[in-house]
Amino acid sequence: MRIGETRPIDHTRLSRREHGASNQYQRAKSLVVQAPEDTVSIMGIPEAEITPRVRSAIVSLMEEVDGLRQDLDNSQRRITFLERLADQDTLVPVANRRAFVRELTRVVAFGERYNEPTSLIYLDINNFKAINQDFGFTAGDEALRFVANTLLDQVRESDTVGRLGGDEFGIILWRTGKEGAALKARELAIAVGGETIRHNAHSFILRATFGAATFRPGFSASQLMDAADQAMQENKANAQPD
Repeated sequence: MRIGETRPIDHTRLSRREHGASNQYQRAKSLVVQAPEDTVSIMGIPEAEITPRVRSAIVSLMEEVDGLRQDLDNSQRRITFLERLADQDTLVPVANRRAFVRELTRVVAFGERYNEPTSLIYLDINNFKAINQDFGFTAGDEALRFVANTLLDQVRESDTVGRLGGDEFGIILWRTGKEGAALKARELAIAVGGETIRHNAHSFILRATFGAATFRPGFSASQLMDAADQAMQENKANAQPD
């Protein structure tokens, strides 16, 4: 037989097992490449040398590779899901405290290195305890979800919103100085308190206090959080009673 010719496969000689693998063999032929001598080959093996046993081995290897590839894809999707689950608050669609502090630490380090302004806003719902007592804990959960979604709607994609515990939220304002942070805090206070929340037969309006702090050289993430929390406590103490 001349080089370049291919030997036809006699399917009458294939076993039942080999017939079952014939469809997979067609997939193996998708790997066919043209050698310089124009000889057809599969995975580097000339087709003329592919016996039923070799073909069966190729099919088995391809099936194993496909299975491993699917397992890898599934594992990667699972890892992505678990990472997102580990960083998200269990009740509202924002970062949990652990993920928030990690991001704040990263942003503070960036600001320290490149002298970029970074600010942090602290939020506390003033009447959250009364909402739980008067309307039930499901109303309190609804209030938390409303606050989280409102904050997400009012900040940039580059900013980070997190629930720091109970009725307290934090907002990392990327590349934002003192004046910009104070302005954004006022805007957020208006947005949170500007809508009536309805839950079952009840309705209520949230009252929230914000405090803002801006990163200074030498500040750590925990110091920035303490400063924002202190500013929030001072604003709450100076607020006029309802």
